[in-house]
Amino acid sequence: WGDTVKVTINYDLCKGPECAECVNACPMEVFEIQGDKVVVAREEDCTGCGVCMDVCPTNAIKVED
Repeated sequence: WGDTVKVTINYDLCKGPECAECVNACPMEVFEIQGDKVVVAREEDCTGCGVCMDVCPTNAIKVED
């Protein structure tokens, strides 16, 4: 343990709450909608599974360990 995963959202590409595919798909509930944007609310819970990257239609999310 102790491997921290870095999750970043490219807001130039992200469509925000109207899309929210990552929010719905993430099994660890890492993402949250805050106002008009999707944010990485619980990065420490991320397991690096990559589901968010798979479902994101604009490739706005990057998961790196």
